[in-house]
Amino acid sequence: MTSPCEALIVIDVQNDFCPGGALAVPGGDEIIPRINALMQELPVTVLTQDWHPGDHSSFASNHPGAEPFGQIEMPYGPQTLWPDHCIWGSEGAAFHPALHIDPADLILRKGFRAGVDSYSAFFENDKVTRTGLDGYLRERGITDLTFTGLALDFCVGWSAIDAAKLGYKVRVLEGACRAIDLNGSLAAAREAMRAAGVTLEA
Repeated sequence: MTSPCEALIVIDVQNDFCPGGALAVPGGDEIIPRINALMQELPVTVLTQDWHPGDHSSFASNHPGAEPFGQIEMPYGPQTLWPDHCIWGSEGAAFHPALHIDPADLILRKGFRAGVDSYSAFFENDKVTRTGLDGYLRERGITDLTFTGLALDFCVGWSAIDAAKLGYKVRVLEGACRAIDLNGSLAAAREAMRAAGVTLEA
């Protein structure tokens, strides 16, 4: 039984995060049928979309001598460097063609400021700059959030933790997510989510 105050948050199911993409998450496209079904079950659906300019500070290519998956120190803390991905207007930034986008109540783009990355659907990585999602959900009377999407150990995990800190009742459906698992990031994300009060379900 779903609550009328519940929303499905679908994180970054985009071509670049699916097999064949610039930052492919293994099995990223396998979760799409379940996500599409969940859209029919829950009263509100929000899709997030990673949306970067080509000069984004999280791209290794914009730091001479740097390699993807290394780290640099930014004013807001450590930042993982990524291959160029989800560049706004590109085919890689588009939603996977199998994802049903018509049922979405809101499509939220994040990561469009060149100087700061944005894993979470609620805050950019500086932990200060808001995306506006919290205000939208509160205006809709939403109290319960179900998270799915890519990647479990980065954008899904950060979003779920922020949602719990903001006072929402939060669950993550691990079977409707896939992870990168970079240097133990999946185990760390699970631990952090549980510590924040997030419920992990299959």
